[in-house]
Amino acid sequence: MATVFETVRSSAVILSTAGVDTPEHDVKLLLAEAFHVDLRDVDKAMLMGDDVERLNSVLTSVSPESDIHNAPEGMCVSDSPESDVWTNAKTTGNTVAAAMERFHSMVDRRSKREPLQHITGHAPFRYLDLKVGPGVFIPRPETELVVQEGIEWTTRHGMYRAKVVDLCAGSGAIGLAFATEVPGSEVWAVEKSERTAQWTRCNLDKTTKRYPAIAGNYHLEIADATQMPTLNQLDGTIDIVLTNPPYVPLSDIPVQPEVRDYDPDLALYGGSADGTLIPERIISRASKLLKPGGLMVMEHDVTQGERLAAFARTCDFVDVVVHNDYTGRPRYLTAEKQEIV
Repeated sequence: MATVFETVRSSAVILSTAGVDTPEHDVKLLLAEAFHVDLRDVDKAMLMGDDVERLNSVLTSVSPESDIHNAPEGMCVSDSPESDVWTNAKTTGNTVAAAMERFHSMVDRRSKREPLQHITGHAPFRYLDLKVGPGVFIPRPETELVVQEGIEWTTRHGMYRAKVVDLCAGSGAIGLAFATEVPGSEVWAVEKSERTAQWTRCNLDKTTKRYPAIAGNYHLEIADATQMPTLNQLDGTIDIVLTNPPYVPLSDIPVQPEVRDYDPDLALYGGSADGTLIPERIISRASKLLKPGGLMVMEHDVTQGERLAAFARTCDFVDVVVHNDYTGRPRYLTAEKQEIV
């Protein structure tokens, strides 16, 4: 029986050869997923020189009551490999061999550059664990900063609850994070794609199991976020607009297969060579939604900050600031709707 260390290293070579940027990290996550253990258990087993059998103990404790079987919209369950883990465990007696077969299958998929999050079926975002898969944009760590800006703004203004709009909701990451971290807030989420909205609903159902209070405070609208009639009944009443719109320039197709071949085009491309067409329309819509003094936070491409900031100033926004992401690159802007004098 191979040790965990040997298993990780040999599989990492496969991923490295395939061009995966973080091969050892990905392998450890997949091994933890296959055995339903924590990543720290894998690290500990590697350090101690344990056989892979060491990871089997937690697999037997997988519960059939797990929320993976209660998710709405069959797509969210059938497309999520987590459901297969439970099926495999039931039908094979929770054996190490079954878990290892699962693990090698996942490594093979990752070597073909399928996104790690599609293989595991979920992605972390702030304090949430979101279901993701084909048809939905995978939330990135830098988008967490968009939520953080909104939360800090409410704190500075002594606001215990807020009326918030999440334009281009995707998985629901931004709106659900805000709703759970600022209790009592009301969130309207707008998503254009019905297929993507299935994932939004899936994550809403999952999140409300943990945070029941948000059930009546999160509203999903299937509509085009760039169009003025969308949520126009809320115009002039919203405290915060948070958005991660499509912004990738059409002249800059992503090189990474995980992005280019799997993230939906509708969620990626900004509609023009420089990618600013859709973001500018989102800024215009946000300006109408916000009440005077309200806040907009919008993620953008690293090449677009100054142009979008200038455009925001033409749409009655003031105090427009471009902020850096975790890597020090200009990634999102904040702007406040001009007060009426």
